[in-house]
Amino acid sequence: MNKEKQECDTAQLCETCAEAGTCSEKEKQAHEERRLKDRLYHIRHKIMVMSGKGGVGKSTVAVNLATALALDGFRVGILDADIHGPNIPKMLGLELYQLMGTGDGIRPVEFYPNVKVVSIALLSGDSDAPVVWRGPLKHAMIKQFLADVEWGDLDYLIVDLPPGTGDEALSVAHLIENVDGSVVVTTPQEVALLDSRKAVGFSRLLKIKVLGIVENMSGMTCPHCGKEINLFKVGGGETAARNLMVPFLGRIPIDPEVVTMCDQGTPLVLSKPDSAAAKVFFGLSQAVSREMERGEKEKAEQSPVRGGGS
Repeated sequence: MNKEKQECDTAQLCETCAEAGTCSEKEKQAHEERRLKDRLYHIRHKIMVMSGKGGVGKSTVAVNLATALALDGFRVGILDADIHGPNIPKMLGLELYQLMGTGDGIRPVEFYPNVKVVSIALLSGDSDAPVVWRGPLKHAMIKQFLADVEWGDLDYLIVDLPPGTGDEALSVAHLIENVDGSVVVTTPQEVALLDSRKAVGFSRLLKIKVLGIVENMSGMTCPHCGKEINLFKVGGGETAARNLMVPFLGRIPIDPEVVTMCDQGTPLVLSKPDSAAAKVFFGLSQAVSREMERGEKEKAEQSPVRGGGS
């Protein structure tokens, strides 16, 4: 390998490099791997938001968790890894925006002062067009989102995964390698809890720390009489967390404002910060940040002390 290739700039795409024609496929692949590692190096914490089945409000939890962390002053990225059903741009009012290419990669769309967003929905001008891809194409897309997007320095990358434990979840875990933790979202009824246990099992199988279970759609308060109504039962998520010996991160009550705000593209933690549901989201973000701080402290204590005399 010649000197120019040894000094290959990881910030530059192979497609825009004048020397790309002289590189072998093996050299190009090695360059892509270095780009990926360099991008991830600048992201302190990588969190996956998962669910065992669809319809439990996982994306709602992801956008409100990310926004709550940003409100606490953290630099946050949201990677919408749901290739077939990307909803993050709609929930953040970004559906009319597009990702822009640069000489060094892809510029993410910005929401709020310190939130960067990437989604396949920001690549297509037709929101009704289906994405009909098999596993290898989805893996390549997720890899490009991680390696080629100009994330910059982030405190948190929140990855919103599709339901289940299939291709996208495996790709994210494989590409990031050191995912800091997973948040599992469920609803109280038994059919959802069955699948949430699989999400916990998936995390453990891949040695990803389960930060906890969130119970969404957990009861509601009647707007007329104030009585508590348990539409989908209450407490199933907490019971599952206890049985699986993972933390329970809170119950999010059903709130019609959550639906309204998602449709309008505004996270509840911004529009109704004093609501009961928003308070749970803030509690979730604080629990995640505390766990990340504790993990960093443990790593620092376990690291060998450098310098000093005997």
